[in-house]
Amino acid sequence: MVALGTDNLLIIDTPDAVLVAHRDKAEQVKDVVTRLEQAQCTQAVTHRKVARPWGWYDSIDRGERFQVKRIGVKPGASLSLQKHHHRAEHWVVVKGTAEVTCGENTFLLSENQSTYIPIGEVHRLRNPGVVELEIVEIQSGSYLGEDDIVRLHDTYGRAPQQQ
Repeated sequence: MVALGTDNLLIIDTPDAVLVAHRDKAEQVKDVVTRLEQAQCTQAVTHRKVARPWGWYDSIDRGERFQVKRIGVKPGASLSLQKHHHRAEHWVVVKGTAEVTCGENTFLLSENQSTYIPIGEVHRLRNPGVVELEIVEIQSGSYLGEDDIVRLHDTYGRAPQQQ
């Protein structure tokens, strides 16, 4: 971002939003956020990068029937055993080693390897290594919301969701 010939501006750039305002208007930011929340604007209530007990995910791109996330999994941690009714997932390992459960099969993937999780398939991602696991996940399907996670087992005490 470049701003030339400007005076008294606040320019704040985050992964979620960009704010450009005169410094005398800084107090009005609260009002703008309140209006965005009332309009149920996604950016006002969810962040692009989200912390989870097992690590984090960063939603880097989204379209009508796809979403792309970077996912980081702490050493020894795993996501819940789960399935989705409305989306499939493609996983590409970019750093570390992944232990993947897909249906009845469990296997390892290393850097530059990938796998496909079909819609409705029970699956889990685990980091068996000593360095952070990072994958790129491409979701595709008719619905991509976080509430399409049917959690069957979770090591962090999150309750299983109804099927």
